[in-house]
Amino acid sequence: MIRVVVVDDQQVMREGLVALLGLLDDIEVVGSAGDGARALALLGGLRADVVLMDLRMPVLDGVEATKRITRDHPGTAVLVLTTYDDDESIAGALRAGARGYLTKDAGRLEIASAIRSAAAGQSTFDAGVSERLVAALSGQRRAKPKAELPDGLTAREAEVLGRIGDGLSNAEIAAELYIGEATVKTHINNAFAKIGVRNRAEAVRYAVDHELT
Repeated sequence: MIRVVVVDDQQVMREGLVALLGLLDDIEVVGSAGDGARALALLGGLRADVVLMDLRMPVLDGVEATKRITRDHPGTAVLVLTTYDDDESIAGALRAGARGYLTKDAGRLEIASAIRSAAAGQSTFDAGVSERLVAALSGQRRAKPKAELPDGLTAREAEVLGRIGDGLSNAEIAAELYIGEATVKTHINNAFAKIGVRNRAEAVRYAVDHELT
């Protein structure tokens, strides 16, 4: 039997998943929690093979909970099941050590299969997440090493400046880098302050002069 803990702050969703998994012959739900802190407390008193983890939760979110679980309970795999499929959420979960990533559009058979794969040490991503990962990897440019970036720019700020140098709008930059427009604006403001420019025209000139495009 694969021992599973379900973690989701929405009670209806949590209870539905518990009921759904309870119908499977090879999976046993040994606990459920409404936030990451309660999940960690549960794992301190029982053994679980897989934690089915939501991301956006109060008290302790899914990314931080995943990080602590993979650190403190290395025999327990974390499988993310969330509404969010943006690039930052996916990257955060994978950096924290998640074994797989599904969105809540996933069906019963897909969730069950992903749990079995996670328990066996394999990674599983739903089709939409896989496409985003492939697109992100194939669309990446060769960034200069951090030490070579001018004026203390981060790699992401340099990428955004490069897109400005290419004439892209904030919306186009957000779409190409798989981040939100608000995040793009933050990177632009930080970059402009570091390089001492006041507008996009000056930023274009800077990007060209420093070979960021």
